[in-house]
Amino acid sequence: MKEFLNSILTKIGEFVTDFGFRLLGAIIVLLLGIIFIRWFTKFITKGKGFQKVSKNAQILISNLLKGLLYVVLFITIASMVGVPAASLIAILSSCGLAIGLALQGGLSNIAGGIIICCTKPFEVGDFIDDGSHSGTVKDIGLFYTTLTTGDNKKVVIPNATISNASIVDASAYETRRLDLDFSVAYDSDIELVKETLSSLASAHELVLKDPAPFVRLAEQGDSALKFKLRVWVKSSDYWTVNFDLLEASKKVFDKRGIEIPFPQIEVRQK
Repeated sequence: MKEFLNSILTKIGEFVTDFGFRLLGAIIVLLLGIIFIRWFTKFITKGKGFQKVSKNAQILISNLLKGLLYVVLFITIASMVGVPAASLIAILSSCGLAIGLALQGGLSNIAGGIIICCTKPFEVGDFIDDGSHSGTVKDIGLFYTTLTTGDNKKVVIPNATISNASIVDASAYETRRLDLDFSVAYDSDIELVKETLSSLASAHELVLKDPAPFVRLAEQGDSALKFKLRVWVKSSDYWTVNFDLLEASKKVFDKRGIEIPFPQIEVRQK
């Protein structure tokens, strides 16, 4: 009986000693792993190539990299203390599958956020239109993209939705072409109308000289001649020039006797 107890105590002592060394090694690996992960992520994020991507992409990539490294560290430590690696990977895979099924919408939004950050169809500060909403991009988050509309409303769009939409980015280039349509009476002098609109556009200080303003008769409508005025402006001046030219054209048309007709219908009775 004594020998049996001694053998049990010996085995317990060996187990405790062996487990203690493994636990100590795991703690050391944990501390070194945390230090390495912090150093490695800082090293990556400070690189010149990494700095070229947008701020939102930097945050996203940094968080994903940290998460992946911590998972690897967790598996390593669990293996050191005696947990079979195959069983651990199987458990993590099952958990990942369950979480993925529960968070399908969230994961698709994350994927959409990654696509936006990598392909950069638009950036923070751009004025965009996705067909349903338009506004200035204020934030590109992990799950949602936030817009501020022209009348100061906040619009939150899932990344999965906006990454699959057709985006019109009005801020992509420094200049934009402004197209304006003007209707005048049929008895108006065509050359006078063209000269009036051309002078009006050229005199505006925010209208670019190159390309030069373009004015032509575009259509002979049912009750009016329709002229097309095209000018190039800086993107930031688009709406200012739009409203200025519309207001100024009415005033100068009145001064020069150029009539803006009402829709007319001719009815004949037999």
